[in-house]
Amino acid sequence: MKTLRFAVLAAWAGAAPLAAAGQAPALSTFAVGATTVTVSAVATNLDVVWELVWGPDNFLWATERYGRISRINPTTGQVLPLLTLPDVTTVSESGLLGMVLHPQFATSPYVYVVYNYTDAGSLKEKVVRYTYSATANTLTAPLVLLGGITAFNTHSGSRLLILPDLTLLVTTGDASQASLAQNPTSLNGKILRMNLDGTVPADNPTPNSLVYTLGHRNPQGLVRLPSGSLYSSEHGPNNDDEINKIEAGRNYGWPDVEGYCNLAAERTFCAANNVREPLYTWTPTIAPAGLAYYDHPAIPGWRGSLLLAVLKDQRLLQLPLDAAGAAITGRTDYLAGQFGRLRAICVSPAGKVYVGTSNLRGQIGNPAATDDRILVLENRSFVTANRPEASFSFDVFPNPAQRSATVRLAAPATRLTIRDVLGRSVAAIRPSSLTAALDLSALRAGTYFVEAEGAAGRATRRLVVE
Repeated sequence: MKTLRFAVLAAWAGAAPLAAAGQAPALSTFAVGATTVTVSAVATNLDVVWELVWGPDNFLWATERYGRISRINPTTGQVLPLLTLPDVTTVSESGLLGMVLHPQFATSPYVYVVYNYTDAGSLKEKVVRYTYSATANTLTAPLVLLGGITAFNTHSGSRLLILPDLTLLVTTGDASQASLAQNPTSLNGKILRMNLDGTVPADNPTPNSLVYTLGHRNPQGLVRLPSGSLYSSEHGPNNDDEINKIEAGRNYGWPDVEGYCNLAAERTFCAANNVREPLYTWTPTIAPAGLAYYDHPAIPGWRGSLLLAVLKDQRLLQLPLDAAGAAITGRTDYLAGQFGRLRAICVSPAGKVYVGTSNLRGQIGNPAATDDRILVLENRSFVTANRPEASFSFDVFPNPAQRSATVRLAAPATRLTIRDVLGRSVAAIRPSSLTAALDLSALRAGTYFVEAEGAAGRATRRLVVE
């Protein structure tokens, strides 16, 4: 337990970059404002990387469509296979898809995956929980939380996300049967919400239903901001790929609405069905995939932005959000055509962005000799030792706390962030004085860390929520 906590804290403090001799050769560089971002390969010769997750062990965790789950050393690139699923079915776009780790991984070492399988000759989809052994480097004891979801070789989704209240979100595609997206009894074309044992949360929008939102075509990205706002990326037909702000109980229109409610029939449907219009659309389509949120000082120009991995248009997009998270205020493209199709993305607590390519096995494009790859995008000149923790102190009380806590700062802070043991931000505020209140009412009991950042430096304090 102590080893894990110290490792996580070290990652948040942002260890200095490796010496130049120990860094992977740069494949390219690009500018984000005044910052130079270097692109290098962490791991190569993978097979259709679908998901990337930063783990509490400071390793990357990855899924590959053809059934393998691995841990990857981000420094050496060593791939440590954990499991190849025995019953995964891979046809066209189907296979092993999303993955998420339990937020309290030290005491609940569970890994959740979603994948396609065959049942009585039909393609299906299921959500399964595995138990991780650090000693054996294995995943065992599969527990099916949800199975029998209708599937097809396209439009399967599917991303997973665990919320601070320890419920699990699952995005599902319409299985190329568009009418299922509006059918409230179908699990397809939805974002589902379940408890971590597979049961229906009592506060879901519809009693005794897993459906959290409906009217989706093929959502392949899902991210939560510290504010609690949720966003998803979604494939359109031949038009209107979308970024959506996800709100419980809302209808996202498919197949009756494509993109905005801007046609007469669409306006009628939207008014009658509580439709939430997208924040952003693309026509022609770009095939949006993995979605992450960036808010780290390592690359200042990306702060407060969604980062979107793109398949067909083969690039990374920065989509800045306004202060309320209610609108996308611009778009900047990076890596256009340099590394092929990009599907998976995650951000480490040290502010590095990891991207997985999706170029092999009949995918559109020309695979490189080393595909598929995991790339790291980083500001190699960012050294947090220049922002010393020792010069910046604060207290959190009471500790342990229940519904609220108070932070007392020794110097002004620009941001207070609460992180779980995986290093993920679950809440954040901008304090206006040397005393700030933390609302803990949405957090489950467990161990968290409060990170304060200001001109004087950065510091982290452990917080126990009861």
